[in-house]
Amino acid sequence: MPGSGPVAEDFEAFYRAHVDRVYRALAVTLRRDDLAAEAVAEAMARPWTKWATVGALENPAGWVFRVGLNWATSWWRKARRERPPGDRPDQAHRGSTETEVLARDAVGRLPRPQRAVVTCRILLDLSTAETADALRISEGTVKSRLSRALAELRRDLTEEA
Repeated sequence: MPGSGPVAEDFEAFYRAHVDRVYRALAVTLRRDDLAAEAVAEAMARPWTKWATVGALENPAGWVFRVGLNWATSWWRKARRERPPGDRPDQAHRGSTETEVLARDAVGRLPRPQRAVVTCRILLDLSTAETADALRISEGTVKSRLSRALAELRRDLTEEA
């Protein structure tokens, strides 16, 4: 476990460089800022204890994104069992421009699998192979989901303009 020294400094540098990007990717994918904040906190805590292994991965940010997405999926399942349907907190997008809100809402309307691919490829700037690895799907599936998602976004944003 990192404490101090080069391993801790390496993790801290990784954290500073990627925490905001992973948060934004999770916020877009999950469509809940509060849940994304919790998911990124949980996801960033996990590699801390095993940074020597995670830091050696080809794409540690993709690994962290996947951990956050998995954590949020588990949270959703638990919440569905415990809460009545429709009981959701306010999801207003504070501090966003109208264009940002329109784009975020359009991405939010995509099916979750397409939203996850758009998030990985565009917000996290992962390659097709890295996206496939992070989401545990084939590269062909990444390409088809991205193509369908972008076509849907073009239609959706053109209609709103």
